[in-house]
Amino acid sequence: MIWTAELPVQMLASVWSFWTYYLYTGDTDAVTVAYPAVKRYLNLWTLDGDGLVDHRAGDWDWEDLGSDIDARVVDNCWYYLALDTAAKLADLSGNSADVAAWKARRDSIGANFDRVLWNGSRNEYRSPGYTKDTDDRANALAVVAGLAPASRHRAVTEVLRTHLNASPYMEFYVLEALYLMGAAGVAEERMRNRFAAQVADPACHTLWELWTKADGTDNHAWNGGPLYALSAYTAGVRPTEPGWTWYEVVPQTGTLTRINTVTPTDKGDIRFGIVRDGTRATLTLTSPNGTTARVGVPVYGGSQPVIKANGTTVFTGGSSTGGVSGLSPAGKDASYVYFTVQPGTWTFTATGTGRLDDLALGRPVTGNNSLENGDWGRDRLTDGRLRGVTGAKGYTSNEFASADVSADPVWVEIDLGADTDLDAVRLFPRTDTPAAGGGTPGFPADFTIRTRPDGSGTYTTVRTVTGQPNPDGLVQTYGFRTVTARHVRLEVTRLGTPASDETTKYRLQLAELTVPTAATTVTSNYTLENGDWGKTRVLDGTTTSVAGSKGFTSIDFSSADVGDTPVWIEVDLGADRPIGAVTLHPRGDTPAAGGGSADFPVDFTLQTRGDGSASYSTVRTVTGQNNPDGAAQTYTLTAANGRYLRVRASSAVRPPTNRPATASSSPRSGSSRTAGAARTHRLRGTDRAAGPTELALPLGRGEQAPQAGREIATTLTVRGSTAPPRG
Repeated sequence: MIWTAELPVQMLASVWSFWTYYLYTGDTDAVTVAYPAVKRYLNLWTLDGDGLVDHRAGDWDWEDLGSDIDARVVDNCWYYLALDTAAKLADLSGNSADVAAWKARRDSIGANFDRVLWNGSRNEYRSPGYTKDTDDRANALAVVAGLAPASRHRAVTEVLRTHLNASPYMEFYVLEALYLMGAAGVAEERMRNRFAAQVADPACHTLWELWTKADGTDNHAWNGGPLYALSAYTAGVRPTEPGWTWYEVVPQTGTLTRINTVTPTDKGDIRFGIVRDGTRATLTLTSPNGTTARVGVPVYGGSQPVIKANGTTVFTGGSSTGGVSGLSPAGKDASYVYFTVQPGTWTFTATGTGRLDDLALGRPVTGNNSLENGDWGRDRLTDGRLRGVTGAKGYTSNEFASADVSADPVWVEIDLGADTDLDAVRLFPRTDTPAAGGGTPGFPADFTIRTRPDGSGTYTTVRTVTGQPNPDGLVQTYGFRTVTARHVRLEVTRLGTPASDETTKYRLQLAELTVPTAATTVTSNYTLENGDWGKTRVLDGTTTSVAGSKGFTSIDFSSADVGDTPVWIEVDLGADRPIGAVTLHPRGDTPAAGGGSADFPVDFTLQTRGDGSASYSTVRTVTGQNNPDGAAQTYTLTAANGRYLRVRASSAVRPPTNRPATASSSPRSGSSRTAGAARTHRLRGTDRAAGPTELALPLGRGEQAPQAGREIATTLTVRGSTAPPRG
């Protein structure tokens, strides 16, 4: 059967794909033979009075599955991409006389796109007259087409972080846009969020056609976008000249610490791997004959990286050095050092790179009150030493006669060097001397954590802590909703207990302040992220479910029994430490069907893992947990230690009253779900303020009309023993 109906935007997407096909294959004949048809088709489209393309309905007026589609923005992005391809095909096929006309139409869209389609009051692409929810696919295509200037990228990233309207087909372009904007962490979180139900499905090992399994086929090629995104952008392997004669390897690893990939080409397989471990990154590349590769070695914000290629130092002191046959330096930027390499096997080792768990390492520190001497100083706050030693005890303010410094708060601020996503800060207490009466000296009691973007003079308070108990030598982690900022400020209004050797002198004293990469402090296998729910809500200090901070929630499950695909949430405590008790706080905003707390885990284990270890120890097993009916549940532990704490649930209690069931699927932002025959179960919870040596973790559910089962708890609190931390 020959398809004869016109599906306009799919036709435009096909035209654009011709050049992609040529780039990957180098097959000139296959694409130039199509040029006459491309020319005839694109000439059917017309421009309007704004210099943008008129909408063309064709035989099937289809932009994407789903709703909330801003067609005018989408049309112009696709037509712009098709025009750019037409100009290239015209030149490649010997029709160079056509190039100017194609470029003139393309440039008309380029000149008018932002003027007409950027909505400055909403900070997003939105066509005049469009009144529905912000179209993530439209904003993403503006980036993919190159129509969105870099100055819009931060705003578009926020759109793609919070709006989930694209079908699985258009989701690929959303992911590609995020990587093109350098937002690898947001892309990863979106993949985990939207595809979690498909990964969790024990009966299906393929990707569904639609977000709801029952609405389409179990296996559909158009849902393979994440596979390409992971190869071309996460690993960073993609051609830059036709037929892979030139290609690049510029990985955007995000929160991943190990990647291995094989990319088949007509020149042979390209094999690439990267391992990130502490302040060291190792890249391996096997490059086939007939190719030249441009390799970007990531430095991850390290201030003085040293790079070796096949054992020879090729970059140190900020400049290229040495010589290796087949390798040439190719420049650097803030994120990478570049090299051009000929075919062969290459190993690049970069030392002195930034750490995944500490963006603040080695970064400059400012403050309004600091004692500087041989043991103490502002720069000791980010020197990587988590415990004070002679010559590097950490940071201390000067002395105060009273703990109350609210009239002139003491502050320290870290410059991370560039805007980045942040969702947690860790404070490591002074450890070389006890406080008067025991515990930790100088740890702040009342304080705020504030952030400021690059180029802005305005601070945002992301976390407020009042009455912080003495941490007794244990690292404290403070989570908050993800923000984008360059500067992180700790501002203290009430100081903690003085040291035992100066019992009347109050100071702010810390061994270290660290800033982990966003989405690494709290991890989970099946999580839902939106305006109310998210992993880091278990650390935000809110112990009850409130708008904007309801806790953590898993995705929907059709049954309370998730033994085949257990749901887990894990917290990085920052360092090995004793753990004496864990408290789970149930969701409190909506009751369960039949009363009690919704989606609190019934059967679960508490597990710990030490720093540097790959194995977990089960430190408590709970079976048949009664419904907590809104009350926090505390589970004592015996001789438990570790850096990582995991709650692993295999069964949940009744879902909430507001959630009828459907087949498992990925949620849309602000959307409702269709009622089904069963009810949905989730794992949920919230956070509670930590007492001495405690860490709070909220667990909650997401905003959807529910399904049969989930695991949920509002908060998880970790209570440490009085033993000093290891390491």
